[in-house]
Order: sequence, then C-alpha cells, then structure tokens
Amino acid sequence: MKNGPDWESQPFLLLHQTRFFAEETGGLIHCGLCPRGCSIKSGNFGACRVRGNKKGRGIIPFYGFASALAMDPIEKKPLYHFLPGSAILSLGFTGCNLRCPFCQNWRISQDTDIQGRYMKPKEVVSAALRENSPSIAYTYSEPLVHAEYLLDCMSVAHKHGIANVLVSNGCVKAEAAGEILSLTDAANIDLKCFSPETYSKILGGDLQTVLEFIALAFKTGVHVEISTLVVPDLNDTEEELDRCADFIAGRPETPWHLAAYHPDYRWNAPPTDPAFLLRTAGRAREKLRYVYTGNIPAEQNDTPCPHCGAILVRRRAYRVDAGGLVSPAGGERFYRCAACGGKTDISG
Repeated sequence: MKNGPDWESQPFLLLHQTRFFAEETGGLIHCGLCPRGCSIKSGNFGACRVRGNKKGRGIIPFYGFASALAMDPIEKKPLYHFLPGSAILSLGFTGCNLRCPFCQNWRISQDTDIQGRYMKPKEVVSAALRENSPSIAYTYSEPLVHAEYLLDCMSVAHKHGIANVLVSNGCVKAEAAGEILSLTDAANIDLKCFSPETYSKILGGDLQTVLEFIALAFKTGVHVEISTLVVPDLNDTEEELDRCADFIAGRPETPWHLAAYHPDYRWNAPPTDPAFLLRTAGRAREKLRYVYTGNIPAEQNDTPCPHCGAILVRRRAYRVDAGGLVSPAGGERFYRCAACGGKTDISG
C-alpha cells in the first residue's frame, strides 16, 4: 500500500492515452470532461484533484489508483432491483468533481493523499473472477473523473461476462457519458437536490447535466436507481423533494433511495429526522412504485410484486431474502414473481 502517486516520476503517465483534454494558449490545458471546464496550469490539477497538466500536456497520474477493493452486498450500492442478494466486487477511487460540504466519504473524495494501490484493469477483473462476483461496482469516490480507466476496466469486464455497476454523481458531459453508459449495466445515480442554484453555488456541479446523464442512462438501456441524501438546511423541504419525485415519476418503476444524513465533513446541521424521511417516502409512493429509506431505524424496504402484491424481496438491513423471485430464463432480463408468474421490475 502507498499514498497518492509521485506523478513526476511514474513512466506509465505517458503510456495511457488521455481523453477529454484540449490545449489552450500559454501552456494551459482545458479539461472538458465535466461542466466545470477547468483550465489547468502546468504542475496543477483541476477541481477534481486527479486530472492535471504536466508541461502543457494533460495527465492522469491516478490511472488505476484504487483506494479500496472489497466484496459488498449489492444492496449497499444501493441497488435493490439488480441481481438482488448477490455480492459485488467494489472498486474505490479518489477525488471528486463536486464539493459537497456534507460528503459522507470526504476522506477519499476531497483528498488524494491516501493509502491505496495501483491495479491494472485486468487485475480488477481477475479479482472479480476469483471471488465469483457477477459484477464490479465503481464506487466509494467519484468514478467518472477517472473516465479513461473506467472505460478500459469496463471493456475488460464485459469481455469476461462481468456486469458493470456505476455509482456516481452523474455530473459529466455528453461525450464521456455516452461512452461510459454504453458499457454500464446498472447505475445508482445521485440526485442531490432539484435546485440549479444549490448545485452550482454549494456543490460545484450542474443540475441539468445530471438530469441529462440520467435520461441518457435510461435511453441507453442501463438499469437505473436514484439516490438522494436528505440534508437539513439544503434539500429537506417538501417542495424540493416533491420536485425530485416528479422528475423520477417519468419512469415510475425507477427505485428511489432516500437516505438520512448525519453530520460530517463541513456540514453541522442535525441528523435527518427519521419521521420526516418516512413521511417523504410515503408521499413519493403516490407517484413512484418503489421508494426505499436508508440510515434510519424501522426501514420499510420490502419489494412487493406490481401485479399481485406478494413480497418479492424481504430486506432487513443487508440481510436479503429473494425467495419471492424466479430467476430470468431463456434470455429474459427480468425476474418473475414466484406467486403469480408476472414479470417484475427487478433485473439480472
């Protein structure tokens, strides 16, 4: 294990093709990966802290730098309607293009001087094969700022029949989004709020870019689930959360994960009121088929059959009983209900 890279000395910097950079005058490099559009001086990095400029050339010294590699329940991503009850190999990164002051993973998202190791894409896929993991999650910190590595790793995974799961803020421009989503099987995307001003002034992102990323994921055929951390004094009004629900209701079968915040990093508001979270979930269920709550007691996270109401999946934290499902067969994508035989909204 080692800390972040000595980017002055590593020869592999010149061996991996960088993407989404353009030269500017005066030795500056423009990064066009995300809406920030950073102009980077030589010797510096962009806002994400991982995409940089060395003597007028775009560099990605964190290519293959893994902050973590672990087996997780897939429900931890959270994904409740994709390969339920399975374990997933989770690959962590470092850095992020947003600056959420309430970040729950800020130690790896807002700093790059962390412990980790370098892993080639084939090494990650080999680890998944050893663990008999049907899928790999790109997670923990923001994977999209490592677009070049993500594309390489996802391509190798698909060659070995392994599904790709993206856990992301979705704040990346169309060119990279299209390429990455074409290799993505399932995604949990953060919809942090529904205020362009909050995204811009507080988070350092762009709401419209995130909405377009979600729409493109649906269009590409990716299995999509959406998460919202309900943060007091940021997005915890009925109006704000109703606007999120209204957007998701364009695809009412899309699972929405509402999670409770706890004070962390630079946000000191009190924890999310569990009663408020449950009321919000109940109101959203008038528009959406599946709304789940997280980080609170008394979570109500069983999944009913949309046809007969039988329980398809029972969940108690990460203990999962998927006995109400019949696995896809004959080339089908979706599970069926063991009680009525109807096609469910859960895919494999």
